[in-house]
Amino acid sequence: MSSAKPTVLSSLADRLGKGDTLLSAWCGLPDPSIAGVLAQEGFDAVTLDMQHGPITLGEVIRAIPLINAAGKPALARIAVGEFQNVSKLFDAGVSGVIAPMINTMEDARRLAAYAKYPPLGERSWGSYGGLGASGLDANSYLKAANRFSMTFAMIETREAMAILDDILALEGIDALFVGPSDLSIALSGGASVNASAKEVDEALRHIVARASAVNKPVAFYAASAERAKEGVEMGARLVTVMSDTGFLRAAAQTALKVVRG
Repeated sequence: MSSAKPTVLSSLADRLGKGDTLLSAWCGLPDPSIAGVLAQEGFDAVTLDMQHGPITLGEVIRAIPLINAAGKPALARIAVGEFQNVSKLFDAGVSGVIAPMINTMEDARRLAAYAKYPPLGERSWGSYGGLGASGLDANSYLKAANRFSMTFAMIETREAMAILDDILALEGIDALFVGPSDLSIALSGGASVNASAKEVDEALRHIVARASAVNKPVAFYAASAERAKEGVEMGARLVTVMSDTGFLRAAAQTALKVVRG
């Protein structure tokens, strides 16, 4: 099979490369079936969060085939500094890995090294879910995986903002992911957390402008549908919409309001 043929594993990179804007569900609850359910809805992708959600690596690995079986690419966010999980996640079949708190060039280089095969990086061979989902033979996968196994470096501190262009210039970093809550804390000098602050919007627009100049997409976390729409309007090309717990609570509140009046 030709490496140019679209597959569920390459669809994230393919669509972002064409300039599409994608909406992703966000999952942190540990039951893999929750991600599978959300993958059946109209989202373009499903993101699994190991940084703040209780979901573990094993549960993420069990969720990935359910997402891919629905024809959707899976993304996963590692915990801070847990770069050793990057290769494991790509081996299991995610299309993108999000790494938080990329505050130095060493952080960015480590992310790229674990994500990419030689000569670009240091990822070792052992793909199973990823190889199967790619639809490629082993050597074709080896040649193509560096393109469609996407790295998202999170920008959420003043330190990261200061080296933004250097991170974008690093081969092996494919996209940026703006963490608005931590960025708001950083930009306010620790005075408050406000993911929709004016300073966050200004930073997002600046990040989008710098990334667009080198043809790299920017992703954005939104805690509400309204905020997700604003993220799209500000130029984010991948926006995660709410969360599994957010959906449950919103649906519960809506149902109770209908019944109780």
